[in-house]
This record gives sequence, structure tokens and C-alpha cells, in this order.
Amino acid sequence: MESPPILSLLTDDLLLQVLSHLPDDSDRKSLRSACRAFLRLDSLHRTQLRILRPEFLPGLLRKYPKLETLDLSVCPRVDDATVSALLSRGRRGEWMRGIKRLVLSRAAGLRSGGLEVLVRACPGLEAVDVSYCCGFGDREAAALSGAAGLRDVRMDKCLDLSDVGLAKVTSDSIQAIGTLQKLEVLAMAGCGLVDDNALRFLGHGCPSLQVLDVSRCDKVSSFGLVSVIRGHIGLRQLDAGYCFLELSTTLLHRLKELKNLNRIRIDGARVSDSTFQIIGTNCKFLVEIGLSKCKGVTDKGLVELVSACPNMKILNLTCCDSITDAAVSAIAEYCRSLLSLKVESCNLLTEKSLHLLGSSSLLLKDLDLTDCSGVNDAGLCTNISAKGLSHIASNCSKIRELDLYRCTGIGDDGLAALSSGCKKLKQLNLSYCNEVTDRGLQYLSQVEELSDLELRGLVNITDKGLTALAAGCKRLSALDLKHCENINDSGFWSLAYYSRSLLQVCFLSFSAGFLVYSSGMNAQSYGYANAKIYSGLAAAYSAVSIFDMFCFYTQLLLPLEIIKVLAASTELNVLAQINLSHCGISDVGLCMLVGNLSRLQDAKLVNLTNVSVQGFELALRACCVRLKKVKLLASLGFLLSPEILDTLRARGCRIRWD
Repeated sequence: MESPPILSLLTDDLLLQVLSHLPDDSDRKSLRSACRAFLRLDSLHRTQLRILRPEFLPGLLRKYPKLETLDLSVCPRVDDATVSALLSRGRRGEWMRGIKRLVLSRAAGLRSGGLEVLVRACPGLEAVDVSYCCGFGDREAAALSGAAGLRDVRMDKCLDLSDVGLAKVTSDSIQAIGTLQKLEVLAMAGCGLVDDNALRFLGHGCPSLQVLDVSRCDKVSSFGLVSVIRGHIGLRQLDAGYCFLELSTTLLHRLKELKNLNRIRIDGARVSDSTFQIIGTNCKFLVEIGLSKCKGVTDKGLVELVSACPNMKILNLTCCDSITDAAVSAIAEYCRSLLSLKVESCNLLTEKSLHLLGSSSLLLKDLDLTDCSGVNDAGLCTNISAKGLSHIASNCSKIRELDLYRCTGIGDDGLAALSSGCKKLKQLNLSYCNEVTDRGLQYLSQVEELSDLELRGLVNITDKGLTALAAGCKRLSALDLKHCENINDSGFWSLAYYSRSLLQVCFLSFSAGFLVYSSGMNAQSYGYANAKIYSGLAAAYSAVSIFDMFCFYTQLLLPLEIIKVLAASTELNVLAQINLSHCGISDVGLCMLVGNLSRLQDAKLVNLTNVSVQGFELALRACCVRLKKVKLLASLGFLLSPEILDTLRARGCRIRWD
């Protein structure tokens, strides 16, 4: 008689503890793919869902009864008719009653009628994202105002031409939104028709408002913001970047009332030392300030600001070209919790400020020193060498994002230091660092957490370097190889090989006798009772950490060697975005690559001189199901078949012609 599966001996509480320790969603997906018990448990407790095809929505809502977040942003052509058909039949609407957050960004066909249906179906709705919705305007805003419990509304760049004319977010829209008594977050970035009059309506409504984003709203001035502040002194975050050229005296005095303000962005505005004095004196809880491209930023002003705001964690000083070592020295001295610093094009910085930053800002995670041409060997800049990078890598081990764009002094030795000291690095820009060769990419392959990598214009890397990178960096989700002209098909074949979505993984069950496992090797046996492991196929990441925890929670019911067998599956490459423009890839290489990138959503394929029209046609057919954005040479628009272009558009893919 067969013994019951080992997982049946564990309670749901223990299994949930295992799931709670997984670092990201990809690991949870691995476990769901390899284990029915976890798949069942995940179905019962899953709270977020992103779907590709709306016709599957009713079945999925039944399967996941505890859903709180529903993402329809990648559903092609979701419109009012579709929503009504899915949610207005019988008891179907009841399945949406637990939804608290709806993501509808880029839902081009959704209008007021569909939104009204959704609002009625989700009585507990607290957050809605309708950013980039072509056609969203006053009537749609009125429909959203019917959700009295809304706390978070995001409608960035809701301005475009639709088939019925110009839809616009105007004062009437804001007046409708202003009736939401519980609204805490309102984002309207890039809504060009929102003006001071609209903000006056907002100033009299939304008594719970804490976060406001009106960045790049061209018709908003300091006077409009004064209206909002007057009615909402509890504001915690204010983003008014690129709205106006200068902060008015009235606005500065009103800032004194925002005692709880912790984030402010005034990018593009003219400021003065007195601006920073007022902000520093009154906003003691400030943790982030955005001053990108602000005129009037000086050392004196920044010293006053950071000395008064010791909790500062995020500073954006991009193009503040008047600051010197004195400012960065003060930042390093006072902001010991600094996480992110952007000083792109701050050409007066020297090695002194970078040395202090590397020694004092030990929590630093994001560093951007693009085009800091005044910095030399001791700092991150265009003249940086292995010595300078080694200093940063050895002291700032928590760095997650590093931008070394056009740092022409960076070479292989620098990447060796980086790979040794910054093991948690996730985003790296090495574009036009022409000293980097295949040896450097081999070092970089040791940074296993790397997810976003830009290698644009690296003429000294070949297929050998790309192969090493693909084999080591299995969490890459975005890769830019534009103008990497010396990588041939062999490198791209390797990338395709390590990006396969179906690999052998081990499934666990119990029977009498012995353990059998297979992971691409000869089957072997162990004298361990009541166990069998069968080889199977699943889209999965490496399960080492998963089964280490599993071993702990089962109190070592299985020996460690067997646990490691379970973890024998190889991590997958999860590339979703790739830029191959101006590369030497051929028809065969392109088709094999995009055909194997099972999660590819965004591809830039401009000026591929070795790829024929037929090659493009076949490659697009191989990935049209999942592709959401593609960039092609304009001349291909007349050469590709109408069938493939119509198929891409029907599936929601946005085609950009270069």
C-alpha cells in the first residue's frame, strides 16, 4: 500500500509559511508549476492576478476567490461591450465583489459605460489606475466618482485623440474626483489640460488627500498648488516637476504649512538658497527631493537643506551643474541613510566628493554619475578605472543600480571588482564603455541578481562574452545590445538556449522501495524508503531556496542529498525586453531567439541588415502571441504582409516605425 504524499502531512499553515518566505513572484510560480499542493494553496490564497485574455476572466475569478487586485492592462482591446458581457450575466458580477484594486492602464477602448459596470461590480474598490487610457475624460472621471471608497486614483497622461474626438481630463473631471471623501493618492502626470482652475476644485474636495502628482501639467502654476495646499495641509508627497519655471513667494510660504511633507519634486524650476532654507526649516521629515534641471542650486543651498533634513534618502541633482565637492561632502556627512543619488552632468565634482560618498554612504543602492567629466580615477565617471570602481564596490556593497554610461575608462578589471563587491546589483548601464571585452562579461556573469543590463555600443564584445553572460545571469529581464556589431549568431543561439522556458524539474511523490530521479542524467537509485521522484517539464526557476525551506519545515524528513536532487532544475532567463538594433544577427538567429524568449514583450529590431523580410515575418509570427511593443524600420511597413501586422495589432501590440 502506497504511503500518502509527504506534503499531505503538512498543514496549510505550514505550507503558507513556505510561500511567505519566497523572495519574489517568479519563485512562487516555480513552486506552483512543480507541486499540486502548492498550486491548490495558491489558488485559495492568491490576491493578485494579471490576465492576457478577458474571455478567461469569469473562470479565473471562480478559481481565485480571494483576489484583491485585478490587472487588465495587457488585455488587447478591452472595451465597454467586453466588460458588460463578462460581468452582467447572472451571478458573474458577484465574483468581483472582493476586488479592491483595478489596473486598467492603456485600456484604449474602455469608456464611461464600462467603468460604471466595473464600479458597480466592485463595491469595495479602493484603487484604480487608468493611466494612458486613450479617450479617458470628464464622463469617465464621473463614472469613477461613483466608487465612494476610492483611496488611490492614477490617470497619468489621460489625453489623446479617440474615434469620437478629443477626450480630455479637465476641470470637470477634477470636480468629479473631488467628491471622493476617502481619496488619499491622486496622480495626473502629463495631463496637459489640467489647470489652476481644476486644482481649485481639488482644494475644496478630497479631505483625505496625502499624495498629489501634477508633474508635466503645463497649465498648472504655483497659484494652483497654493489652492491645493491651503485645503490639504496634511500632504505628504507633492510632485510638481516641470510644471513651472519658478517657485512663487506665495508657494514657498505655503510650504511652511506642510509639516508632514516627506517627498517633494520641483524638477525644472528656478530656486534659490532661501528656497532650501524654507524647505529645510519647515519640512523636517523630508526623505526625498527632486531638483533635476533646477536653476539656482548651489553648494550653500544644499548644505542648508541636508543639514536640516538628516533623514534624506533620495536626492536627484541631475544637471545641477553648479554644485561642487562641498555639496556632495555635506550629503555624505549628514545623509547617512542615503539610498539614491543622481548627479548626472555635474561636471565640477572631483575625486574628493566621490571618496567621501563611497566611505560614508554605506547604504547607497542607486548611483548615477553619467557624464561627470570632472571626476577622475577615484570616482565614478568617464575617467574611472579599476581602482576607482574597486573603492566604490568594496564600500557600497548594497548598490542595486549603477549608471556608468559613457565611462570610457571602465574596463574588464573594473568589472572584476564590481562583480566581487556588488553581488546584489540589479541594474547596470555600461553603454559606450568601449574598454569592456568578453573577459569583462565573464566577470559580470557572476552577478546573479542582475536583471537590467545596457551594453549599447560595446564593439569589443563577441558571442563568447554573450554566451558567458547568458549562462550566468539568469534573471535578466531587459538587455540592450544596440550597435554590438561583433556578436554573431553563435552568441544569440546561446542566449536562446539559456532562455528556454521548459526545463526538467523534479516532482515528488511517495511509493515503496527506492528513490529514482532524472535531470538530464542517467537515472540513479537511493536506498530510501517510500520515495520516488519523477522527471517532468515546467516553467520554473531554480528551486534551491524553496526546497531548503521545505526541508526545514518537514523537519528534515528527507536527506540533504535528495533535497538537492529536487533543486537540480536550472534557473530560467526571463528576458522580457531586448534591443537588437544594428546587430549582426541573421534570419535563423532572430527566429530562434525570439521563438525561445517565452516572456518577450518589447523588442527593438531596427537596421538588422542580415535579416531578410521573410526572416522578420517568421520571427514576428514566432512571438506575436506575447509581444506588446516592437520597433521596426519604417520601410518594413510596406514589405511585411498585412496579415502579420493585423495579427500583432489585434493582440494589442504597439508597432513603432523608425
